[in-house]
Amino acid sequence: MALVELIMPKMGESIMEATILTWLKKPGDKIEQDESVLEVATDKVDTEVPSTHGGILKEILAQKGDIVKIGKPIAIITTEAGDVSVNASAKEETTSAVSSKEVAAVTPSSNGNGVHIDFKSASRFYSPLVKNIAKEENVPVSELESITGSGAEGRVTKKDILAYVQNRKLGQTISVRSTASPLVPASINAGDEIIEMDRMRKMIAERMVDSKRISPHVTSFVEADVSNIVFWRNKVKNEFQKREGDVLTYTPIFIEAIVLAIKDYPMINVQVDGSRIIKKKDINIGLAVALPSGNLIVPVIRNADQYNITGLTKAVNDVARRARENKLKPDELSGGTFTVSNVGSFGNVMGTPIIMQPQVAIMALGAVQKKPAVVETPYGDAIAIRHKMFLSHSYDHRVVDGALGGSVVRRVADYLEKFDINRTI
Repeated sequence: MALVELIMPKMGESIMEATILTWLKKPGDKIEQDESVLEVATDKVDTEVPSTHGGILKEILAQKGDIVKIGKPIAIITTEAGDVSVNASAKEETTSAVSSKEVAAVTPSSNGNGVHIDFKSASRFYSPLVKNIAKEENVPVSELESITGSGAEGRVTKKDILAYVQNRKLGQTISVRSTASPLVPASINAGDEIIEMDRMRKMIAERMVDSKRISPHVTSFVEADVSNIVFWRNKVKNEFQKREGDVLTYTPIFIEAIVLAIKDYPMINVQVDGSRIIKKKDINIGLAVALPSGNLIVPVIRNADQYNITGLTKAVNDVARRARENKLKPDELSGGTFTVSNVGSFGNVMGTPIIMQPQVAIMALGAVQKKPAVVETPYGDAIAIRHKMFLSHSYDHRVVDGALGGSVVRRVADYLEKFDINRTI
């Protein structure tokens, strides 16, 4: 018999900690190797953690709601064999680190006063350093939530909170309403149903408000004639599915055109870091996917310019399917440089999408519709039924002017309209 520690696993290069959502097993339960033991949430995705060993779950070290660093023990498993034992001092340190005392404390401040801060009510992650500064400066969670973070994924950094505290001392604090506190409170009447936002919806709400606050959004629209694409897809889709085992949709064809346009206008593939513009080498396309819960998630297809149509089709279908099944890895939700939202899948003809920070642009694909249109023929103009769609391009006006933003969406439409109907796949 031996005791082994179940460690919070590494879930991507940018993931440093995870929140315990629920334990799927309880102490005393038998578990198999690779069997899911608990569900955790990062700032990107919810996922299950499998056991690294088979045996009996002896003790749970991190409780529901605790934030645990990657590499820290979260449980102890009794195994049939092995020589790895639990270090008592490490166990004690881990238990202390994830104690609920850390998330609700009264800490003396520099002026001798104390403030009760219940970090369990926070809707986003705060580092221990930021928490300590908040406690010392009597900054309650309600104020902390209003601070716009400049760190990764919009996190509040030491610089952010110190600047906020300094402005507050000078009487220059700008009051920013949170998404949960509207100017005019909602009225509740008999028969109304009150639905509490889940964790993902709160995260989406926060990021959408932050994006509108950070980036001045401008949207350009273009209507494209995609008749050649419709005819070509209808011609090859059955053969493609039989050969590849995947459904050929319009989305990978549209993504291919967007990638080509990005190559033509590389300054749309940038990010903003303060007063610096970071021109990204890789073209990583984020694909907005609607989940069965009604929430939205954006997995990333990395190096999308390296795929052909077959590769893009498989990549799009794969991430969309795993997104709906909650099987994405946390790292698959980071690193995007440009995002695509297919609003046409809901029957919408166009939309004004919100930029995924720190990107500077996002394109919405409208529904493909049959329309009468004027077409040029060798014998003069004629009215014909064509397949058309709207492209909506929202961009950050801090660094993308109308000439660039409008040219990009026009170039995408040009590639779609010039699609070769005799193309092989």
